[in-house]
Amino acid sequence: MFTAGSHLSSWIDSCEPIAYSKLTENRTTDVIIVGGGISGVSIAYCLCKAGKKVVLVEDGYIGSGETGRTTAHLVNALDDRYYDLASKFGEDTAKLIAESHSAAIDFVERVVGAEGIDCNFERVKGYLFLHPSDKPESLERELEAGLKAGLSVEKTTITLGGKSLEALQFNNQAQFHPLRYLKALCKAIVSMGGEIYTDTHAKDIDHTGITTNEGINVSAKHVVVATNSPVNNKYIMHLRQYPYRTYVIAARVAKKAIGQALWWDTGNFDVNADIPPYHYVRTEPLNDTHDLLIVGGEDHPTGLADAEHIPEEKRYKILEDWAREYFPQMEDIVYKWSGQVMEPMDSLAYIGHNPLDKDNVYIVTGDSGNGMTHGTIAGLLITDLITGKDNPWKDLYSPSRFKLFKAGKTFFKEFVGGFVSYLKTKPKHFDNTGLKDLKAKEGKIIEFVGEKLGAYRDEKDELHFVEVECTHLGCLVKWNNDEKSWDCPCHGSRFNHKGEVLNGPANVPLRHYSQHKDFLTNI
Repeated sequence: MFTAGSHLSSWIDSCEPIAYSKLTENRTTDVIIVGGGISGVSIAYCLCKAGKKVVLVEDGYIGSGETGRTTAHLVNALDDRYYDLASKFGEDTAKLIAESHSAAIDFVERVVGAEGIDCNFERVKGYLFLHPSDKPESLERELEAGLKAGLSVEKTTITLGGKSLEALQFNNQAQFHPLRYLKALCKAIVSMGGEIYTDTHAKDIDHTGITTNEGINVSAKHVVVATNSPVNNKYIMHLRQYPYRTYVIAARVAKKAIGQALWWDTGNFDVNADIPPYHYVRTEPLNDTHDLLIVGGEDHPTGLADAEHIPEEKRYKILEDWAREYFPQMEDIVYKWSGQVMEPMDSLAYIGHNPLDKDNVYIVTGDSGNGMTHGTIAGLLITDLITGKDNPWKDLYSPSRFKLFKAGKTFFKEFVGGFVSYLKTKPKHFDNTGLKDLKAKEGKIIEFVGEKLGAYRDEKDELHFVEVECTHLGCLVKWNNDEKSWDCPCHGSRFNHKGEVLNGPANVPLRHYSQHKDFLTNI
């Protein structure tokens, strides 16, 4: 209910749960929105402002998915380099991309002011500096491409950890507390007549509306699925994007010991030259004496941490070692968590009509590591699509736009390569030696009475078993010992130890069995 994993982020721990009542009776509305993250809530807010009748349902609490596990950078300096975007789409399109993210930051700033939201929104500068594995000329190329895209960017030198580093300074970036922002937007939505329901799972979704687990129906003229990975699209969109796990630590630093800014390195090309995993850093007020230094990175394809021989739970230490090198002001680490990023094949989010569906069904997915701005763009764009207003970003973010040549080598190396890695690491021999060595809060795949099962021992010494074929397309799930979840390497579905869905595209739980240890002493 609180969050999609075993760890609490600093945002969740510093904000009261955003909970509403469960949907208990049939409803009829103009728009039904499935998903209570920044995309769904932004869309609901904009539609209410446009005079539409809106119902939003969320199967957890508001922000309990990836929005509550972000680091909340609001940027037009994107994860993907502008020189790559210009190469793929042309300079005019790269400029349109920059304008859309700038408009998203401006929108958040206006809403914070208009609604009087106390969410620590601040305009800050962002600094992109070179990773040791990258080539120095990449900064020059990005500077030239960024200027052509209309960004306020300049070359500068920064000092981190006693090192003088060449960097690009991106002006007019921003940061905020995402859950406090969502909480205020939800309050505004309800005040405008919108309806929000939490603990409400949309089991069935089509162009007429939704049906919940309890058989409650919401009929609507328009249907929007904003669930990070679209649970209503079983095949098409999952061939156009792939999931990554990303890791975050938050450490205490003395108040004002580190100035307010955003920092990113250009990514580790030794790990992945096509999508180099990068580090991202910001600060956030904590109390009267300390701030938080929030550091993220050490990404890997979901379910495939073993391909790099670095388990999920070991990545926080690697992240800490990197952070202390550049930010020696760090004191003790007080939070750690991970999140999931959907990386689209051509670097742009998918926002618009659901492919091969009725014209009144819309999806939002493919955040590409910039979920806060992409989610806000969705609020503006989906509202225009529903109200019939022309929007310059319509074709740019269309989920039907995909062309293979635009993905290029990334498609073949990353997407197809991901499946090859999955097959290489897929267990050929299952542990059928018994469960006596399985420790509390650990899971593994076993073979029992000829069946492959996922086994987990909880803190009460009770064993839980799940069927290990993902309910999306049947790939074999893997145990994530960090977030205590069963993760699917194929399309990123995640399930808790009871088989309940944490992340789509799966929308049906794994079958779960539970037995007390007394019944299993001879296994």
